[in-house]
Amino acid sequence: MMTVNEVSKKTGVSIRTLHYYDQIGLLTPHEVTESGYRLYDDEDLKRLKDILFFKELEFTLKQIKEIIDNPNYDRQKALKQQINLLNMQKAHLEDLISFALKNCEEEGDYMNFDVFDSSKMEEYAKKAKEEWGQTEAYKEFEEKTKDNTEQENKDLGQYLLSIFVKFGKLMAEGGPASVPESAKAQQMVKELQDFITNNYYTCTNQILNGLGQMYSAEGEMKQNIDKTAGRGTADFVAKAINVYCRLNK
Repeated sequence: MMTVNEVSKKTGVSIRTLHYYDQIGLLTPHEVTESGYRLYDDEDLKRLKDILFFKELEFTLKQIKEIIDNPNYDRQKALKQQINLLNMQKAHLEDLISFALKNCEEEGDYMNFDVFDSSKMEEYAKKAKEEWGQTEAYKEFEEKTKDNTEQENKDLGQYLLSIFVKFGKLMAEGGPASVPESAKAQQMVKELQDFITNNYYTCTNQILNGLGQMYSAEGEMKQNIDKTAGRGTADFVAKAINVYCRLNK
């Protein structure tokens, strides 16, 4: 556990900002002592890291909260995008340093202005932002959840997890019904699709198929599903979704 002062020193985020994040429900400390001290655990620091990444992409705090509270949020994917963006920024800075050194060596006559072109970096950031926040599905999600309370969002997340738990139980039962192609498994896929459509955004078969691939991809989402619903559940759900999308073209 770390105090708010320790988190501030470690991350460079001011104590005042951390207090504000707590007030708006963006980053709530794991524990508040009887004396009123905020204590943050490793999961809180991971969430703070996500917040800072999306701030780099110029999302508003409200948008950031909606993105990372979405049950379908993939932290691993966001981290990879952050690494790519940082590598591009690093390369840009190295080019600028090289440019400055050559100007010193050549008494200011080095005239290659390409180093000032940051368009590739800006284009990557733009595409990453569009991917997270400008899709029609995200706009619909934003509209449907804008009036939700924090408790309502938690309840929706818990219900979504309960669907995965049912998948896990079906898989563990064995027998004819425990295969992705079974009527029961396909019925659960329909339940999952309807739940997402009714509460988040219109879950077309194309989007559903993409979610299935995301569930089975190595990363935090797969780990969370398997931890909650049983090992192998994420892959089972992905296979059932694949069958469903093929049968319902």
